[in-house]
Formats: sequence, structure tokens, C-alpha cells
Amino acid sequence: MRAITQQIRGLFITLEGIEGSGKSTQIRHLAEVLTQAGHRVLQTREPGGTATAEAIRHILLTASSHEPVTPHAEALLILAARCQHVTHLIRPALRQGTVVLCDRFSDSTFAYQGFARGLDLQWLQTANQVATGGLTPNLTLVLDLPVSVGLARRRADRGPQNRLDRETERFHRTVRRGFLALAAEEPGRMVIVNANRPAQEIQDQLTEIVLGWMARQRRSLRRRS
Repeated sequence: MRAITQQIRGLFITLEGIEGSGKSTQIRHLAEVLTQAGHRVLQTREPGGTATAEAIRHILLTASSHEPVTPHAEALLILAARCQHVTHLIRPALRQGTVVLCDRFSDSTFAYQGFARGLDLQWLQTANQVATGGLTPNLTLVLDLPVSVGLARRRADRGPQNRLDRETERFHRTVRRGFLALAAEEPGRMVIVNANRPAQEIQDQLTEIVLGWMARQRRSLRRRS
């Protein structure tokens, strides 16, 4: 019952997508829009969000090629970081009625470690359930664009490559297919947004989606009360 109450009092919105899809830029814009609309907003990311989770993020992105991180170890590290993140940051914020905007969450684990790494999705879902205590985003925005475009943006925007940047284009294409498959299974929660457009057009659509969705949630709660 507690998890249900937390999700009603606060709203948990996640942004997902392949590398170079523009999540970081768009989540900052959404935070500004919602803050200006009078909402209390927390902007965070995964892996990361707390000191321990950020330390795990560093391990994941900079691991030495002399000791490759196995797919299962990678997944378990991500889930450990998520457990810290949910326990110490996300759930407390939701209890206070905050709108939590998170750059990546469980769907990234299913797309990257499940579809692309080949780990069993049922195992990942069960482990994720343990790590999050059953917390699921209320709304997930999937920024979708061709992998070649995303990787070109990434190369143009960043300096040294991290471990994920060095993965093959085939790997990233599988990640994209994973996100699209997940969205097809949960159309009520996950909304696909064309990210192969000017940033302002994407910002406008995301604003419309989120504010419209929040208005519908308020109307639904009023009818139930």
C-alpha cells in the first residue's frame, strides 16, 4: 500500500533512449517548465543520484579492459545503484509530493542488459522488483532516433569515450529495438517521441505530453475523491 501512496502523492517521470538521443538536454527543459508551473521538481539520473550510486556509475563507465565487466556483474551493479537511489532519494521525494524526473531507469536495464547483453528478461525484472521495491515510473518518454544519428551526436558532443560509447553500432541498434519493444508492450506508460528533429520541436512536444498527462491525472484523482 505504501508504494501506491507514494506514486499518487508524487509523480515519477523517466526519460529513456539510446546514446545521443538528447535526454539530458530535454530533462533540464522539462524541469524548468514544471518548476515555472509551480511544481516541486527533483532532477536525477541513473546510474547515479546518490553518493554511493555515483561511485558505482564511475566503476561501470570506466572499468578497465584488463578486467572486463561481465553482463551479470554489470546488471547487478546497476541494480545496486538503483536500490540506493530509490531508497535514499526517489521514494523520499515522492512522499513529499515532488515530481521526480529521472534520466534512465528500469527500462534502460531491460533494453541494455536484457535485449543487447542477452540476459534473461524475467530474471532482470524480478531482480529489478527487489531493487526498487516495486517502484514503477508513472510516465516514461522514449526519445527515439536512428542509431547512426545518435552516435554521431555523441561523438560531436563528448571528449573521451566511456565504456558504453565503445560498443558496436550493432549493440546500440539492439538497444533501440529493445526500447521500441518495451514501449509496444506498455503503451499506457511509455510514449515514443521522435528525437530526430530540432530540439525546440522536441521540447514543445514533451511539454505538451507531460502537462496534458498531469492534467488528466488530476482530473482522475478528483473523480475518485
